Amino acid sequence: MDVATARRRVLAFQRWMRKHGVVCSDALCLDASEAGGVYVRAVAALREGDVVATIPRRACLTPRTSGAAAAIEAAQLGGTLALAVAVMYERARGAASPWKDYLRLIPDREPVPLVWPEDEAERLLAGTELDKTVKQDREFLCDDWKECIEPLISSGELGVEPDDLSLEKYFAAKSLLSSRSFRIDRYHGSGMVPLADLFNHKTDGEHVHFTKSEESDSDEEDDDDQSNADSDQEEEKDDDDDQSNASADEQSTVENSTSKPSGEEHKDEDLEMIIVRDANPGEEVYNTYGTMGNAALLHRYGFTEPDNPYDIVNIDLTLVTKWCSSKYSRRYAKERVSLWSKLGYSGCTGEEADYFEISYDGEPQLELLVLLYIISLKPDAYDKLVSVADDLIGDDDQEDEQDTVDSFAKVVRATRPAKDSELDGVEKLPDVKKVLHSESIGCALAALADIRESLYGSNTLEDDEEQLRACSPVSERNRYHSLVLRVSERKILGRLRKHASDWSKTKKRKHV
Repeated sequence: MDVATARRRVLAFQRWMRKHGVVCSDALCLDASEAGGVYVRAVAALREGDVVATIPRRACLTPRTSGAAAAIEAAQLGGTLALAVAVMYERARGAASPWKDYLRLIPDREPVPLVWPEDEAERLLAGTELDKTVKQDREFLCDDWKECIEPLISSGELGVEPDDLSLEKYFAAKSLLSSRSFRIDRYHGSGMVPLADLFNHKTDGEHVHFTKSEESDSDEEDDDDQSNADSDQEEEKDDDDDQSNASADEQSTVENSTSKPSGEEHKDEDLEMIIVRDANPGEEVYNTYGTMGNAALLHRYGFTEPDNPYDIVNIDLTLVTKWCSSKYSRRYAKERVSLWSKLGYSGCTGEEADYFEISYDGEPQLELLVLLYIISLKPDAYDKLVSVADDLIGDDDQEDEQDTVDSFAKVVRATRPAKDSELDGVEKLPDVKKVLHSESIGCALAALADIRESLYGSNTLEDDEEQLRACSPVSERNRYHSLVLRVSERKILGRLRKHASDWSKTKKRKHV
C-alpha cells in the first residue's frame, strides 16, 4: 500500500470510527509512513493520565460480534481459532462487512515468519531460536485447519467461497491475530480492537496502555491489558483461571454463543487508551507489546529491535548431552545427567526438550552450571555424590534461585574435602558462582557455545554483520530482521565465551 492510498484509507477509517462511536483525541493524528503503514503521532502535548481513545466493545471484531457467530458456535470453535474464522469471514464479505473500512486499513497479513515462503524461512532462520518454532507452528496450524476449518468449508454454512477460508488465508489471519488482537473480557475473549492496534511498539518506551474500565469485568482481577502481547497465551490458560478465555484453539468453546451466557451479565463499557508517559507534539505515540526479545518480536509481530536487552539464546539439554557423550562416553553422559536430574535440577521446559537460557550479557543459567559441575567431577567425588544423593534430595521442588543455591551448597560439601576453603560460606549466589566459575566449566561452556553457533552455518558473525549493514529494512524486510536476530544471538554466544575465558584465566592466576 503506497502512502497516498494509506492516507485515503485513514480518512475512511476516521469516518468509520465516528459512525461506530470510537473516539480518538484531537491530540492524536493517524498518519501513513513511507512504507505505507499507519502510525500514531502526537499533535499536542500528552500528559500522564490523559484518556486519548475510547472504543466501544461492540465496535470490536470478535467471535461474538462477527456475522459468523452462529456458525462458530455450531462448529464449537473457541479461542484464537474462532477469532481467525471471524476475521476471514468478515474479509470475505468485503463491502458488506461492518468492519470494511477498518479491515481495508490494516494489512492482509503481518510479515511474521509463519507467512514467509517456507524455503525462505528455513534458510533465513537456520540456527536461530525461531528455526524449530516456525516449523512447529506450520504443522500445528495445518492440523487445526484440516480438523476444524475444512469441515466448516464443506458445510457451506458461512456462505463464502472455499478460497476465502483457505489454508493460506488462515495463516494470514493468524498472523494478524498474533500481532494485533487484544484480550477484551471473558464474554468476548480476544478480538480485533480498531484504533488500539495502530500504536506501534517500543520496548520500555511506551506512551499508552490499553485498559478496561474497573466496573466492566469484576471477575477478571486487575486485568488491564497494556498491549496485545499476551492475548494468545491468555486464551490458552486453564478454564479455572478467571482471567482466561473459555478455551484454547484445540478446545470446544463454552461461551461462544450469540446469546448471553446463563448467569453472566454482559456489559459494554468502553475500552480505553490512557497515556502513561508524556509525549510532545510531533513524537510518535507508542504502545508496548511487552518486554520480549527479538525472537519473540519477530515471531509474533514481524520485526526486531537492534540491541534488544531482552534477547536470549537457548542451549538445549540434548546439545549438552551430545557434547558430554563425545568428550567422554554415552554412558558417562547418561549417568551424570541422570544424577543431576535426580538431585532435583532441571532446565526450562520446552515442547520437545529441556533447555537452558543464556542471558543478553552472556550469563548462563545456574542449572546449566550445576550440570557442568557434576559432569566435570572426578570419579571419586562423583561416586561420593552418588552415595549420598538420596540424602540430598529435598521434599520440595526447587522453585527459585535460592533453592538451587541451597541445594548446590549440599552438593559442594559432599564432593569437596572438609578442609577446602571454598566450602566456607557457600550459602549465597556470589559464593556459589565462585565454585562454578572454574576452568573446567569454562572450557565446557566454550565448547557448547561453539556447537550452538555451528547451527547458523558457515558464515561468521562478521559476515552476518556486513550483510546486515548492506541490507534494506524496507525492500529486504525478512532478510533484515532475520539478520538482526542472528547477529544478536551470536553476540550473546560471544559474551558467553568471554565469561568462560575469564573464569579460566582467574583460576590459572590463583594457581600461579
